[in-house]
Amino acid sequence: MIEVNELSKRYGSTLAVDSLTFTVTPGVVTGFLGPNGSGKSTTMRMLVGLDAPTAGTVKVGGRLPHEHEVPLCQVGALLEAGAAHPGRSAFDHLHALAVTNGIGRRRVNEVLALSGLAEVAHRRSGGFSLGMGQRLGIAAALLGDPATVVLDEPVNGLDPEGILWIRDLLDRLAAEGRTVFVSSHLMREMAQIAQHVIVIGKGRLMADLPVAEFTGALSGRRVTVRSPQAAALRELLLGPDVTITTVSRTELDVEGLTSEHIGDVAAARGIPVHQLTTSQASLEEAFMKLTREAVEYRAPEFARGEA
Repeated sequence: MIEVNELSKRYGSTLAVDSLTFTVTPGVVTGFLGPNGSGKSTTMRMLVGLDAPTAGTVKVGGRLPHEHEVPLCQVGALLEAGAAHPGRSAFDHLHALAVTNGIGRRRVNEVLALSGLAEVAHRRSGGFSLGMGQRLGIAAALLGDPATVVLDEPVNGLDPEGILWIRDLLDRLAAEGRTVFVSSHLMREMAQIAQHVIVIGKGRLMADLPVAEFTGALSGRRVTVRSPQAAALRELLLGPDVTITTVSRTELDVEGLTSEHIGDVAAARGIPVHQLTTSQASLEEAFMKLTREAVEYRAPEFARGEA
């Protein structure tokens, strides 16, 4: 379990993290989201003891970062994929970490196989592709068989097979009862990986919810209706807190009513309905809506069609 309590970090006059409080529980994959400059990286560095808090605490497994006797066996982290010395092989890099943490050679070979690097274990990591370097970083995070795994942008540089591999890996780690905390800017990928999300902006907590509740809370459900009598049905559905957009002569988008209610109204008046589809905002849409005012760097908007 990760417990963050009133955590703050100040760099001079800049308050990077501002009184954050949240808990990451075992058994689910928790996504850590926020715009650039939101304080995610700073929070993760404090979590593993690379930065000291200005105020507040962060505990992993009930202990402060400096209290872990064998850190790699308590929390495995990938914060920078290029941390391996380019002149060392994948095996040598992992073996050096293993020796300093009292971990046996057998475990080195296990994580090399787990990460798909067994065949290139004795190649210098400096010649690795971005995806291979990412796999090596993940192998290092898992080396101590930790109860808590913290990964920053784990799919960065991975090919489609590698992305499927990391999805499956994170699911298995969570299913084993581990605490899995993953940061990413790729909302569509996070929607495939995470069951719970923690969102921060400008160093402060903005949301801490299961993914389904997060997307539902930030977007009303929209029902798409197709009917040859769409105009007549529209008049019957209009009312307080109901928004209806006419998409075409036969199609409506309705917000504020359930598909069941729409179907009942149509049936009562003998109006044929060819489609009733309920949709909800994606994680990306919900995230953009929530963090609109927390974006630190924003590109100028151009008029449509402008060169």
